[in-house]
Amino acid sequence: MNKYNLPEMMNYIIGGLLIVILFSIAYAYLKPHKLHHARPLSTLALKGTYLIYLLVMLVVICFASLRDGGVSQVFDGAEFFVFLVVLFVPTVGIFSRKITRFSGNRVRYNIIFSVINLIMTLTLIVLYRF
Repeated sequence: MNKYNLPEMMNYIIGGLLIVILFSIAYAYLKPHKLHHARPLSTLALKGTYLIYLLVMLVVICFASLRDGGVSQVFDGAEFFVFLVVLFVPTVGIFSRKITRFSGNRVRYNIIFSVINLIMTLTLIVLYRF
């Protein structure tokens, strides 16, 4: 008898397609190939670290959902609340970057959220690994 059944194989395929689709939508929204002429490095750092964060997040969620018990078994108790913070903080940061209040301090904002994205990525890897 085969180790994998059809529904389980479809979960792998659908999960992989979902990762590709969500990452493509984020790439199209951020347009990391179009850099701001006044602050190209900080913009590239912000967009690049967010895309790295998003890729790690999607892969971790995919792997966690395919485990026995799903995401609720991988992130339980206090880890779940840390996971929610890791899930929302970088996304709020990337969507709020166009607020006019930050336009004068955009380079500092980009660098701060680039560091936050890296910290959240490392936190996510540590949460999933241990």
